[in-house]
Order: sequence, then structure tokens, then C-alpha cells
Amino acid sequence: VQLQASGGGLVQAGGSLRLSCAVSMDIDRANIAGWYGQRPGNERSEVAVISKSGNTNYADSVKGRFTISRDDAKNTVDLEMNSLKPDDTGVYYCYVLNLPRTYWGQGTLVTVSS
Repeated sequence: VQLQASGGGLVQAGGSLRLSCAVSMDIDRANIAGWYGQRPGNERSEVAVISKSGNTNYADSVKGRFTISRDDAKNTVDLEMNSLKPDDTGVYYCYVLNLPRTYWGQGTLVTVSS
């Protein structure tokens, strides 16, 4: 299974980006899918997750600003990022959990300037 993340870039604080993750499997078979973020010098931490039934969960730091969605027809998992802050800067990784394995994308860099 391969995941290809895209959509990162440089944006000013307050701006928006939309990350997309193309998955080479039928994601309606995945238990969950989501995005992790890794700020410079820090470990990866979960940003958003979406279940097979469409339930979502977000890190407290992004609630109300980020929205995760999935398109089972296109096999994509997207992350809409609004009201971006410099603290959102980092590499974002998409993943899918298809028990018993977790598959990761290569990461896409988001840089938010103040």
C-alpha cells in the first residue's frame, strides 16, 4: 500500500492550505485514516483522524480550524487547514490503519510565516 501526500507549502499566518493523501488501496477497507504533524525538533503527534463510519477526532490545538475528510470513491484523505498559525509549521504525514498494519505517506512540509 502506498500513500502520496501533497498540498504543503509556505503560507502566511491566518492563511489556509489543503493537504491531500492519495492511497493505493480501497480506503473503505481501512479501519481509520488520519494525519500526524511533526514540528521541528519534536516527535510526531496526531492532528486528525477519521473512522470508517466518518467519525472524526482532532488534537485540541487544531479544533475548529482543521477539517479532515475522506473520499472513498477517489481513495483520498484530505486535511483542510484554516487560520494557520506559525506553531502549525512542520511536516505532515498521512496514514491508514488496515489492521494489523499501519501505512504511512512520505510527508509534506507546511511552513507558516508570522
